[in-house]
Amino acid sequence: MLVAPSAVPIRRSIIPVPVSSQTARDSRHERRAIVCEPRRKVNRWAGPVFSLGMSEQHPDIATDHPALRWKQARSNDGRDTKGMSVGSKHQFRFGVVNEQPLPAGQWLGHVRRVEALGFDTFLLRDHLTPDYFGPQYAPLAALATAAACTSTLRIGTLVINNDFRHPAVLAKEIATLDVLSGGRVELGLGAGWLREEYSRAGLRYDSPGVRIDRLEETVQLIKSLLQSHSTTSSGGHYAVDQLVSFPATVQRPHPPILIGGGKRRVLTLAGREADIVGILTSDVASGRLVADPAERSAAAVRQKLAWVREGAGARYDDIELSLVPTLHVTDDPEHAAHELRTSNGWTSLSVAEVLAMPSVLIGDVATIARTLEARRDEFGFSYYVISDHDIDAFAPVLAALKRAA
Repeated sequence: MLVAPSAVPIRRSIIPVPVSSQTARDSRHERRAIVCEPRRKVNRWAGPVFSLGMSEQHPDIATDHPALRWKQARSNDGRDTKGMSVGSKHQFRFGVVNEQPLPAGQWLGHVRRVEALGFDTFLLRDHLTPDYFGPQYAPLAALATAAACTSTLRIGTLVINNDFRHPAVLAKEIATLDVLSGGRVELGLGAGWLREEYSRAGLRYDSPGVRIDRLEETVQLIKSLLQSHSTTSSGGHYAVDQLVSFPATVQRPHPPILIGGGKRRVLTLAGREADIVGILTSDVASGRLVADPAERSAAAVRQKLAWVREGAGARYDDIELSLVPTLHVTDDPEHAAHELRTSNGWTSLSVAEVLAMPSVLIGDVATIARTLEARRDEFGFSYYVISDHDIDAFAPVLAALKRAA
């Protein structure tokens, strides 16, 4: 049984889940239990038996397949064994978010070029209207074609709007992508924020608290479903009854989950549940995207990271921290920073203060490479996502980091 999202929690039995005092949520938001049981092996078809054992699920994909190693092993001195990380637990990764809905042939060539340049991930946003980001392809269908025309490039969402799909449907789509891509999927999830697209699509725009409640429930459901557990939830917003999702994913226990946000409740949730946390440096609380300089300051970013740590507790160092920077490769950083300051109306800031923002990368190739190293050491950011308009400008930075490793 599937129950569609509702703004008012359904009155069903709620089983509290004990959590440590370090990660306990506000008592107003009691966590609901999701009961899951490992799926028994049932061979109803002539293909491989799908169960919780990796080699039995996907015998054609070795357990040490490169696509499964989305986090690389580190040596004792903190250096990545593949050589890109120095003095940090996490190696650098660089993703590309698609902002050019090119015609089919050009688009496929564009994706192949992203892979050829050495980027790690290719990502799509999830919006119904062109506000702020322009026209967008539907992410899951587009990612399927991206996977089909590449071999090593990882694919993902930045991020799925949780209110657009039931978690049972989303889990099946993501698992299918993971299997057919050979284990290259990363799932980015968000609570939704753009009020205008809700209005135009006739969707109810609930309060942030309700939307985040739904997101938390979705994350717990999807984690169970992606493991092909028999899942029952007496939810608040969703209810499933002994649902087993097929297929089981290649990546175990599930593909990496990214949760992005900029405020305390989402970031503590992300710290508790996500493998990757995206730090948002714009203000979307009003249902619009506001380039508030206060959100981009070093102090604000440190506060956001503190909220992640609050939710994560002892697992904080295992989380990959991600940022979408403002990027400009130039030999005249002061001029570029002045233009950014003027265009955003940040008249109270000096050029030096703009350049010091953790989410701003302005300078020549060598300067940006040094800045990335320094900010990884200071803040922990190791995963940066840039616009596909900037791949050619950024490619020399990527090459410089590889040479220096």
